[in-house]
Amino acid sequence: MDKRTARLRRARSTRAHIRELGVPRLTVLRTGQHVYAQLFNADGSKVLAAASTTQADVRDGLKSNKNTEAAARVGRIIAEKAKAAGVEKVAFDRSGYRYHGRIKALADAAREGGLQF
Repeated sequence: MDKRTARLRRARSTRAHIRELGVPRLTVLRTGQHVYAQLFNADGSKVLAAASTTQADVRDGLKSNKNTEAAARVGRIIAEKAKAAGVEKVAFDRSGYRYHGRIKALADAAREGGLQF
């Protein structure tokens, strides 16, 4: 089993568990250049909020789009947008990625912004 297959297997397992919880899902996508975060409603049919390092308001003042500082800024912004949409409690879907580095920075910043995981 290669890395990608293992990651997608972990993601599928996590999403099945989150579906049973019935709460909005904060999902993360990490690429070599950017970090993306989206907030889906409980059934996954609608995006309630989104933030990424490709957006100009997120990029302002950052040295790089691909470090933990950029991921933390995405976490803070997604928390603000979620609270504006009326969402306080979410399930964190890390998409099978290990919980460290940019994923951990985004999650910690979202928690500091007021989201409850």
